[in-house]
Amino acid sequence: MNENSMQFFLPDLNATHQWGQQLAQRLPLGTIILLQGDLGAGKTSLVQGLGRGLGIVGEIVSPTFTIVNEYREGKMPLYHLDLYRLNSLEVEYLYPEQYWQGEDFPLGITAVEWPERLPQLPNQYLQIELCHQGEGRAITLTAQDWAMDLKNLLLPS
Repeated sequence: MNENSMQFFLPDLNATHQWGQQLAQRLPLGTIILLQGDLGAGKTSLVQGLGRGLGIVGEIVSPTFTIVNEYREGKMPLYHLDLYRLNSLEVEYLYPEQYWQGEDFPLGITAVEWPERLPQLPNQYLQIELCHQGEGRAITLTAQDWAMDLKNLLLPS
């Protein structure tokens, strides 16, 4: 297992959206993002930025009750899963792997909130942990078996 990580700070919600937009431009097709953070930490806000960066013009909302939201109108599909309300067995029956295997659904970017409920983690992923710090967010990026340098995912100074 090859894992590397780095930390940085986003000062406000606008910066979170902006980073999400730029992140979407830099992620390769088939990227799996595991989003960690407390309720209200900004996971869905980051996904909204990703969607804008992919050219999705419709409203991007939390799939808390629908479990999965699929957005296909951008430059590549965005699949947003929120596993908060499910137990591990229910997640297994959902078969979340279908969103990143490219067989049942076209490859895109898959963002998973509450990934600790996954029965098995994907082999390769980008984990983004968001933690409140005042008005902003401390971000920890962890890449699992990823070839891309994490510094390429940061906002320009």
